[in-house]
Amino acid sequence: MTTPAVVLVSGGMDSAVVLAIAREQGFATHAMSVRYGQRHLSELDAAQRVATMLGAVEHKTVEIDLRTIGGSALTSETYEVPTDADGHEIGSGNIPVTYVPARNTLMLSAALGWAEVLGARDIFCGVNAVDYSGYPDCRPEFIAAFETLANLATRAGVEGTRFHVHAPLMRMSKADIAREGERLGVDFAQTVSCYQADAGGRACGHCDACLLRARGFADAGLADPTRYR
Repeated sequence: MTTPAVVLVSGGMDSAVVLAIAREQGFATHAMSVRYGQRHLSELDAAQRVATMLGAVEHKTVEIDLRTIGGSALTSETYEVPTDADGHEIGSGNIPVTYVPARNTLMLSAALGWAEVLGARDIFCGVNAVDYSGYPDCRPEFIAAFETLANLATRAGVEGTRFHVHAPLMRMSKADIAREGERLGVDFAQTVSCYQADAGGRACGHCDACLLRARGFADAGLADPTRYR
């Protein structure tokens, strides 16, 4: 019997590679996406495509409306998504306004709940501490802390069956991720990474997510399949 695992799938290139990695490791993958009030809903369409393309057993989308608290350019019109055209530079030292308060904590919590229901003890996510924009919930310390929480806060954990939270991209550069996806047969043209993609999934080409993605393909020596508007 194949071991089940829950994989968080956003629709972007990183989570697509993570889903492919989990499949290669022999897990029966159950893909979870989260409609959290993000502006760029085309990523959820991409998540469905990715889950189908990479053979997920099923794909579930849960809703957690973070627009009700705001605080991020991805969940509130109060803020603009920073771009290179505004003089914004990636890794400038401050946590950017595209950080969504508690997003990864809530997403992993939803994945943990589903894992317990499925009898799965493995959760995969695409957080990355190398090519990222300074988000505190993309660090290895956060993943380790959440794994501890998972084993304290669940019936399965208390009864002695340990959960494992896998972040296989944690130490990889965007170029490494692009190469790994190429090796695993991921069709990156089906993914959407842009923070302000249009309804058709076309990217702006100027936000941090677009710049990191484009740089990754260039550094990996791969053609960029992204559709830009």
